Amino acid sequence: MNQLKPPENGYESRTRANVIRLFRWSGAWGGTCALLAFGPKFLWNRALVFTLLAVGLNVYVGIRAIVANKKYFEELDDLQRKVHLNSLAITVGVAMIAGVPYSLMDSYHVIPFHADISHLVVLMGLTYAASNLYGTRRYR
Repeated sequence: MNQLKPPENGYESRTRANVIRLFRWSGAWGGTCALLAFGPKFLWNRALVFTLLAVGLNVYVGIRAIVANKKYFEELDDLQRKVHLNSLAITVGVAMIAGVPYSLMDSYHVIPFHADISHLVVLMGLTYAASNLYGTRRYR
């Protein structure tokens, strides 16, 4: 059975456009991170000029992702903005509280592997997603 969707209002269409823009720029930044991580070894045999170009591309795309994120936040309503702000605060706190001891444990060889920044990035992503999901459900 086909259900017809009601037409979107201006707010919903702007939000959808902002989410798509944010998703694209964030995905592109993830792609440039992969290029930066694997390109020197597998694509251009550690040629410095290509590595520096990849760094420049990564920074440029990262800045565009930040701008897209800012625009996304500007379009949120007050409650959504509160949920995201709380999620960001929790994420920063977890990153600091977990990141410093994690790095120090690596420095003093307490852990049998190197503390890599990607571990912290994954922790931050999971923390943000979980706290955002919790906040969204809390205010329903």
